[in-house]
Amino acid sequence: MNELLQEINDPVAAARGVRLLLWRDDLAHPDLPGNKARKLKYNLLAAQEQGHRTLLTFGGAYSNHLAAVATAGRLLGFGTIGLVRGDAPPAGAALNPTLTQAAADGMALHYLDRSRYRRRAEPEFLAEMQMRFGPAYVLPEGGTNALVLPGCAELVSEIRAETAFDALAVAVGTGGTLAGLLTGLRGPEQAIGVAALKNGGFLRGEVDALTQQDTGETFRNYSLHTDYHFGGYAKYSADLLAFIQQFRQRHGVLLDPIYTSKMLFGVLDLIQQGHFAPGSTVVAIHTGGQQAWAGWQQRFGSLGR
Repeated sequence: MNELLQEINDPVAAARGVRLLLWRDDLAHPDLPGNKARKLKYNLLAAQEQGHRTLLTFGGAYSNHLAAVATAGRLLGFGTIGLVRGDAPPAGAALNPTLTQAAADGMALHYLDRSRYRRRAEPEFLAEMQMRFGPAYVLPEGGTNALVLPGCAELVSEIRAETAFDALAVAVGTGGTLAGLLTGLRGPEQAIGVAALKNGGFLRGEVDALTQQDTGETFRNYSLHTDYHFGGYAKYSADLLAFIQQFRQRHGVLLDPIYTSKMLFGVLDLIQQGHFAPGSTVVAIHTGGQQAWAGWQQRFGSLGR
């Protein structure tokens, strides 16, 4: 079996006759693992083709996306500018671990108050940022646009080359990875999306808009589950932390606290509820994000480890 494909011998799955596998995209690249690399792939090619030498993007202070863009810039020779939501830290104050690493990778960090940050998708605001910082290839918050879909679609063929499956499961933040998987499936298999944020029902519209833009189609071979957010984006509970610890002890895999842990909790609950027929093979995708643990530890102490 491919080293990126791991059998998860969980008693819940065994009791329901479901084969559960974990695709370890978190191990796919030593410096830029997980779905962020897939989402950036064709955007970075477009930036190069258009002659850009700088990437400009947006994110919160603990953003996986900011960290990934900074790393990609270092690896591929782009300058990077990160526009961070919130106030700048006081003079002399240490940056959090995510921003410290982004700065070490060469990202120039600038801060936007929340009212200005809300304007991040407005053409006039983007033009203002280009005037301020110079020509740059603009990546949206989270990295999701139409160009993320082909990079994420490639994951389907990689998994299919290793195993037959009935369903792929993935965490959903902006909808780009799920949309890309759908364009890659184009068959009888199902996709399962587990929203990482509260009130995530709107994400179905986001996913459908992305696939319509990319392929002219909307897909019906997927379900979006919105009850496993544990209070909202980056929120947690004792049950979630216990699940992360138990999963690591049982399977030797560290899940991230923002996305993949909620997705796998949801998948196992769906298996227990009989969502998948006996004999089904479900492949859950570990999309990375372990860099979040350093910031998690800084904010919440020893929780989760």
